[in-house]
Parts: sequence; structure tokens; C-alpha cells
Amino acid sequence: MYNILTLNKIAACGTDIFDKAKYTVSDNAENPTAIMVRSAKMHDMEMPESLLAIARAGAGVNNIPVEKCAEQGIVVFNTPGANSNAVKELAICALLLSSRKITEAAAWAASLKGTLDAPKTVEGGKSKFAGPEILGKTLGVIGLGAIGGKIANAAVALGMDVIGYDPFLSVNAAIQLDPAVKVTADINDIYKNSDYITIHVPYTPDTKNTIDEAQIAMMKDGVRLINLARGELINSAAVVKAIKDGKVAKYVTDFADDVVLGEENVIVLPHLGASTPESEDNCATMAAHELIDYIEKGTIKNSVNFPNAELAKTGDHLVCVLHKNVPALIAQITSVVSDKGANIENLVNKSKKDWAYTMLDVTGDVDADAFKSIEGVVGVRVL
Repeated sequence: MYNILTLNKIAACGTDIFDKAKYTVSDNAENPTAIMVRSAKMHDMEMPESLLAIARAGAGVNNIPVEKCAEQGIVVFNTPGANSNAVKELAICALLLSSRKITEAAAWAASLKGTLDAPKTVEGGKSKFAGPEILGKTLGVIGLGAIGGKIANAAVALGMDVIGYDPFLSVNAAIQLDPAVKVTADINDIYKNSDYITIHVPYTPDTKNTIDEAQIAMMKDGVRLINLARGELINSAAVVKAIKDGKVAKYVTDFADDVVLGEENVIVLPHLGASTPESEDNCATMAAHELIDYIEKGTIKNSVNFPNAELAKTGDHLVCVLHKNVPALIAQITSVVSDKGANIENLVNKSKKDWAYTMLDVTGDVDADAFKSIEGVVGVRVL
């Protein structure tokens, strides 16, 4: 029996996928085989020896000690694209909020309750809230993955000119882009030519403050900025200063901090990007399938610390080895099989930065402990 520990409330459509004859799913499971998590902080959590995998029902994994998990042979999954439509819709909303002074106008109208002649006052005061249309304007999209690509396509459909930038653009993502999206190899094209800019990249030390004072200085006067990805991607202090200087017209962010809260021409949302029932269902379903495939078949898909890999079992055993990505280690792994007189029917080896995953379809006896004794091996399973 496999135990699945949930650290947050996970949509039932995801947890119900687990076969009750094989799995128990609860928020107090002991010796968990896997963990499902949304926003719970795991950095100070002691990982049990029984733990094989963690699935984050969402895209960001800042709440999970990813590298520590790799060192302990724990595969960390996320669910890229599962919330992409929810974020796309919020981004389109943010475009309009940044342009048409909708929130300010609604607040002003609400303040008229109880006045003697509200309709007349509204007609006389509405001119204060005029704002430009997005039709024909230029949107710069930084990051053209599952979310950014959808936003770029939606903006084209709304009549905007779209410039996209993504140095890691995959073939699959590229072919899904509307032909009208202009993809540039120079991010400065985004800064110099856009009326609106939205950013959709993961947060890493390299992407921290992607938009800072120097980037803002290149932008058009009156530019409008949108951040629904991660708060740290844009320097809040630099944006607030640029708003006060008249350089930036509006900033819409899904991430509250003391620098932006209460500032004029800043709209702060309470992290609503994936807060739809459909998104939560999609994330939970994808996370559950990822865990089942890994636990039962050794298949890795959408891991953030180990490479994707899959191999069908045709022999007696499927040996799955998590290890450091170093020379000569595969030879040591295969020699363990041959030393037992077993035969390797098929082999898959994939790497991702410092870590690798080797799957061996073996006919004959295998010794799991012999694999574990190899320096650099952090996890072994024989299925």
C-alpha cells in the first residue's frame, strides 16, 4: 500500500484518481510514499526515508527545497500548463485594468451612494476615468511558455501587436504561437517598443529583478506593466519610483508587498492567478497522474530536479536509478547487472544539469543494494 500525504487541500478530482486498493490519501499519512502540496512551506520539513516524490499542484516550486530533495533521491514534480488558461484570463483582465481606470472608477461610483443626484454626478465625473483602448497597441510578452504563449495569442485576437521574447522557446511552444506574434532574440526590443509588458518566466536567482531601473529607463513613457508570475521578477521599488516620476502609467501585480500596497496607480491582487476551480482541478489531476506514473512505472514527466524519462518493462525487472550526472557512472550501473549474470534488454539514460536518471529493463536477477553502493547514486528502485 502506498501512502500519499496531502499538505494542503487538494481537489477531490485529483485525489480520487488514486486506486483505493493500492493507495491511501490523507493529510496525516505516516511514512508517505509521496506528498501532494500547493503552497505549504517545506524548506524546514524533515523528509522521511519512505518519500519517493513530491508533486506540486501548480507551476512554482519556491516552497519546496528542490536541490535538497534531489540529493535525497526525491523527485519533485510540478504541473506546468495546468493553470495556464486561468492566468491567461487574468492577464487579459489586467491589461484592461491597467488601461481603463476601471477599479478607480468603480470605487468612485460606489462612494456616491446616498448622494442627492448620483446619476448626474456620474455623467459629470466620468471623464476623470478615461483610458486608452488596447486595440492597435503593442504588448511585449517575456516568456512564451504555456502561459505566455496563450496570452500572446489572445492579445493578437484582441487586435494588439505582440512582441515575444523567450531564449528557451521549445519547438512545441513555437508552433502553437499565432504567426502574427513577432518573436525577438533581443529582450530590449520588448522594453523599447511596448505599450504594455507582461512577464511569464520562472523565478530563479538569474531572473530576479528582470525588470529594474535600467530596463524601465529604456521603456516608452506611459508604459503599463503586468506581473502575474512571481513578485521578485520586477523590482517593486523601481516601479513605484517610475510611477511617481511619470515613466510608468500603471502596474498590475498579483503579489503584495509593503512597497506596492496602497501606492497610487498600482493595482495589487491577492495572488489570484490560478484561483479558479478549473485550474485547481487541472493541477490536482495532473499531479496525481505524475505520481502514479512514477510510483508504479518509474516514469518521470514534468520533474524540476530530474530529467523526463520513460521505459516499458518487457523483462523481469525495471531498475530505476537516480544519480549524479558524472562520467563513467552508467558503466558502473550496467556492470552491476552483468555481474549477476542478468541481461539488459533496454536502457534509457537522461540527464538534467547535475542529475541523471537511468532506467534498465532487465531479464534475470538484480541486486538493489549493489546499485545503492555506487558513489553518486541517490535512489534505486526495482519494479
